[in-house]
Amino acid sequence: MNINVSWKNGMSFSGFAESGFEVPLGTDPGLGGSDDGFRPLELMAISLAGCTAMDVISILRKKQQVVTGFDVKVHTDHATDHPKVFTRAVITYVVTGNNVDETAVTRAIGLSATKYCPAQAMLGKVIPMELLYEIHNEQGGLEKSGKLVQPS
Repeated sequence: MNINVSWKNGMSFSGFAESGFEVPLGTDPGLGGSDDGFRPLELMAISLAGCTAMDVISILRKKQQVVTGFDVKVHTDHATDHPKVFTRAVITYVVTGNNVDETAVTRAIGLSATKYCPAQAMLGKVIPMELLYEIHNEQGGLEKSGKLVQPS
């Protein structure tokens, strides 16, 4: 994989990927920025959420689960001192659908965590991750929720 980040001006950059996509990078005015792009650590968390989300929805579809809505939320804690790295992550999978099987959801999350998601595998080597899930019915009611143990 080859990535290029080009400086535009001030603290504004553009990131380019081999796939041809571009993403704006920036920071807040308190750090000399213009608040005009993603912060690099935000993109790391988005990468984690996106990677595992693609795995889980793919597995649920293969298991013929009727999923009508799906979100992956990532909360990270950070060190107080520089370089202010992630110290912990909580990943919450929110599945909405019709008669979604809890075992299918937990299996899909587990497979993503242990086998398929490279972002989770890399970050999981340096920070603890808590994996939570919620299963909602089509009418919006919470049916089930739980916590999986992240393998070390």
